Formats: sequence, structure tokens, C-alpha cells
Amino acid sequence: MGGAKQKADERRRIAILGGGNLGQALARGWTAAGVVAAGDLHVVRRRPERLSELGTLGITTGSDNRAATEAAELIVIAVQPQQIEGLLGEIASTLDPTRHRVVSVVSGVSIAVLSSHLTGVPLVRAMPNTAVSIRESMTCLAASPAHAGALAEVRVLFEALGSTLEIEEEMMIPATALCACGVAFFLRAVRAASQGGIEIGFHPDEAMLLAAQTARGAASLMLRAGSHPEAEIDRVTTPRGCTIAGLNEMEHQGFSSALIKGILLSADKAAGLYGS
Repeated sequence: MGGAKQKADERRRIAILGGGNLGQALARGWTAAGVVAAGDLHVVRRRPERLSELGTLGITTGSDNRAATEAAELIVIAVQPQQIEGLLGEIASTLDPTRHRVVSVVSGVSIAVLSSHLTGVPLVRAMPNTAVSIRESMTCLAASPAHAGALAEVRVLFEALGSTLEIEEEMMIPATALCACGVAFFLRAVRAASQGGIEIGFHPDEAMLLAAQTARGAASLMLRAGSHPEAEIDRVTTPRGCTIAGLNEMEHQGFSSALIKGILLSADKAAGLYGS
């Protein structure tokens, strides 16, 4: 249901506490998707002047977490892990378990930690990535069975921003490494491909377009056909051909191994963010 078309008694007012890159991307994505009206969004940041662009879209901005919480029904916590304790202490007395639901997109902070501060409040953990701003995110969701209703509501919101997958909470750290950090990993691969394109003769802007669109097409082949990557690779490779020569050289140089090790290291780092 589009936010602008909702009846007054069906409005879902959302406060995003933490207006960094992800918090702002969520606000832009939900308004662009039409699931939340700009006037029903309130984004908070310690330096609200950095949210001026959201203000031009009709989104309320400010620096008062408690005021934003009081005016909303759904609270999205999008601060850094090191800031979570202070924020939870600030808003805990403002939250009403019968009216509020809380979604945390904070890496490494468990539902147990959240519930120890927010007793009785329905809680959902979400791990999206910055592609929420263009509605192409992969978002993983987790909640306790007691909060299935809140999970269903949150899933609808994030499905408007891309794809979702409900997982066990213990898998949220791996989801951080593969989905959130993964945006940077795949972009680095696209950048490297474009640099190769420059070396073989394309102008930089041409090489970037060719690399990015090729990466997009490769991902779409898998997602739309439901095929395995190797099946699509086999369609491109021929005996003694140029594709297999390039693939084998990349593997000799450790391409797959480096990517796997990077994901493992990011997961280890994400596990230690809270309290570090």
C-alpha cells in the first residue's frame, strides 16, 4: 500500500535513529517505493544539517531521538555499534511495547542485548545494504517467534527495497559480511574489470560502462534463470578459447581464494564490532 494513499488510521510513522549512509538510503528507498510517505519519516542525526537533502524531499530531520521515537510507531536503529548502548538508554523509557516496534540494522548487536534494554518491545534485526536507495538490496531478517507479527511487517517494508530472506539470528554476522560488505567486494571487482578494459584499449568511461553492465547481466542470468554460476560459465567457455584462458589465469592468481578469505575476515571483524 503506497504511503501517500494510506488512510489516516493506517499510517505507519517511522523514525530512523542514525542518519548515516544506510539510514539515509533507507529513507530514500521507502519514499521512492511509495510504501511510506515522506511526511511520515523522521530521520535523526547528531548533526542534522547533514540531512538537508532529505529535508528537500519532505522528510522530517532533527537531532532529538526521544522526540522522534514518541512521534513514531516503527523505530529503525541505524547507529554505529559503539553508540548502541547510549541510544538504547536514551529511548527506553519512551518506548511503549503496545505501540512501538523496533528494527535494528546495527551490526553485531543481538536481540538479547536489545531486549535487555527494551523489555517487552517487539524486536527485529535486519541486515540490508546500501542498494536499498535504488530498491535493489539483499536484506536478511531475524526475530524471535514471539515477534512474528513485527517480522512480517518489517519484511513488507524491506521487500519494497529489493529481496529479503528470513534467517536464524546466528547467521546475521555472516549476512553482514556477504551482503553488506559484499557490495564493496563486487564493486571492487567491477572496478578491476574496468581497469583491464582500459589496458586493452577502451576509454575509462566506456570501460566502466562495459564492466558494470556485464556484471549486472551476469547476476541477472542467475537470478532470473535460477541457474548455478558454473552452468552459465560453461555457456561462455569453449575449448582452447579466450574465456577459459582468462578464468584459469585469474584462478592461478588466487581470485576465488582472495574473495573467500575477504568474506571470512569481514565476518570475523563484524563479530567483534559491538563492544570493541
